[in-house]
Amino acid sequence: MTLHRATRDDLAGLPVDVAPRLLGGVLTTTVDGAEVALRLTEVEAYHGRGTGPVADPGSHARMGPTARNATMWGEPGHLYVYLSHGIHSCVNVVCAPEGVAGGILLRAASVERGTEIARERRQVRRGGRVGAAACAPTISDRDLARGPGRLGQASGLRHPGDDGLDAVTGLVGTSGASAVLELPDEPAGRVRSGPRVGVAGHAGTAAFPWRFWLDGEPTVSAFRPGRGAA
Repeated sequence: MTLHRATRDDLAGLPVDVAPRLLGGVLTTTVDGAEVALRLTEVEAYHGRGTGPVADPGSHARMGPTARNATMWGEPGHLYVYLSHGIHSCVNVVCAPEGVAGGILLRAASVERGTEIARERRQVRRGGRVGAAACAPTISDRDLARGPGRLGQASGLRHPGDDGLDAVTGLVGTSGASAVLELPDEPAGRVRSGPRVGVAGHAGTAAFPWRFWLDGEPTVSAFRPGRGAA
């Protein structure tokens, strides 16, 4: 499968339309001089207020622009990195035209390059500190970036310093990190879709089948419904 560098035009559509096209693509991050390449196997689309024909009550931008979600309203191709539960840095690719909020959460990936770097980052986080990492159980290749929090750890990107990185140009951000997104020239495999994971209420039901994944990929995260989404 051949890849090409993502362009603004590649990402200018609505998130629900762009999201499946990210599958099989590769996000390569360089943090503290160490490179990790993540092949995307699972993503979720989120629309902001006024984006698309259906309001998305599960989006961070559902109420309009805020300091937290400002990146989602900007130029497509930047990375919206937010903190989940005060612990995990989660990575999104911004899409839709500038001024129209949209993001695609990167839920899961396989590590294509930099496996040991990704494992060290995950081990340190699990152990709590560098010295304790050696005592933590070894993490399997499958689980290195299986789930958005794990993917964020494996990538090395962190909130707030890496929020807004440009994955189209690959320019180095103020934190010293950089990211490059490549997309497949052809569909990467059979794409399946369903409700988003852990999203509460109506936004987490089959009314929003905005989670997309590559069928048969072992790195895809397990589904769990959000509160009140049954």
